[in-house]
Amino acid sequence: MEPNASSVHREPWNKGKIVGQKAPFKLKDIWALRIRLQMEGRVRELALFNLGIDSKLRGCDLVALKVRDICHGDQVASRAIVMQHKTQRPVQFEITPATRDAVQAWIKLAELRSDDFLFPSRIHESPHLGTRQYARILGGWVHDLGLDPADYGTHSMRRTKATLIYRRTKNLRAVQLLLGHSKLESTVRYLGIEVDDALEISEQTEI
Repeated sequence: MEPNASSVHREPWNKGKIVGQKAPFKLKDIWALRIRLQMEGRVRELALFNLGIDSKLRGCDLVALKVRDICHGDQVASRAIVMQHKTQRPVQFEITPATRDAVQAWIKLAELRSDDFLFPSRIHESPHLGTRQYARILGGWVHDLGLDPADYGTHSMRRTKATLIYRRTKNLRAVQLLLGHSKLESTVRYLGIEVDDALEISEQTEI
């Protein structure tokens, strides 16, 4: 006798999977990976990692950067403004000295020109690194660090510096601007901040 369709047991799609936001990287992981990439001469990956952390850009925006987006002449700028693909809103970010050095070294090694994509694809059909390729590279970093790949994804890069800034300053508005969110509620959800925590910060802010 065939079992009734409604009685057939189906495994939930998310069984064994972590659902929700990916974890940001910890400071010790950031430095461990930077040292590893430097020692192994992985110039492109070091530039990609450092710029991903500094820019707090979504993966689709990071991989689509052109050299001219972050350079003034032949020098990497200390700040850049990028139009976000998802929201069509501009977002500004800082480029720290270590990241400028890493990106400059990559541009020189790859002999990139102003109008070139910063991270060209090694696949002929794609003009620049794709988001899936980026995710695979990040998966390699997670493996190198001995972390659980289920906990991390490309959004881990976007969340890392934003989370560190929030923990140090408790300044939600600053993080909102850095992430390019239109609503503060989006930033609260993105950082995973408890509502009570957010209200406490709000109460301490006099206008």
